[in-house]
Amino acid sequence: MATGEAEDAGAAGESGSPPARQAQEAGSDPLRVAVIIGSTREGRIGDAVGRWFMERAQERSELDLAVLDLAHFDFPVHYPGRATGEMTEFTEEIARAEAFVVVTPEYNRSFPASLKQAIDFAYEEWQTKPVAFVSYGHGSAGLYAVEQLRSVFTELHTVTLRNGVALDFLQQPLEEDPSGPAGTRRDRSVRVMLDQLGWWGRALREARAVRPYVS
Repeated sequence: MATGEAEDAGAAGESGSPPARQAQEAGSDPLRVAVIIGSTREGRIGDAVGRWFMERAQERSELDLAVLDLAHFDFPVHYPGRATGEMTEFTEEIARAEAFVVVTPEYNRSFPASLKQAIDFAYEEWQTKPVAFVSYGHGSAGLYAVEQLRSVFTELHTVTLRNGVALDFLQQPLEEDPSGPAGTRRDRSVRVMLDQLGWWGRALREARAVRPYVS
């Protein structure tokens, strides 16, 4: 190897290759997380569950959190030939986010139609990003809804997290003393889920910076 080549190789070794530098730089910014509240029913508790979760998630300075409450979007009843402004706004928020937390109830062993409609407005915007779930219900804690959502998000090329937060209001009301045993368990489940979401979010961010995804 010529002297000039050796010097160039040494300089590259000190500073790292361009993809490696891009990955390092990408890992330093707060992770952009969209918290999607899936229920739009009158009298829902989903907005209260969303606030409960956000109170805990906002303690994490490494996360840049944004709430997407589907009840605040005026989506069309029928899928139009051209996207409406509300559809475009939602899809742009999905594209901006690097990770997702879906807050979902369980209706008749599944998740709300309003949530499925919104999910289907985007496609590539979901890809190569992690998805976590906060579910709630009476008896099953919304876990039947989560299992079906896992299949949907697998089709969208996301990574769904093993750990989530499942709230059973038949056994433990949301208003229960947060310092009690049930509140402590719930808070721990939030911490574990957010730890995993942060790891996957940064790992996939760095991977996208180094190599384009092929679907």
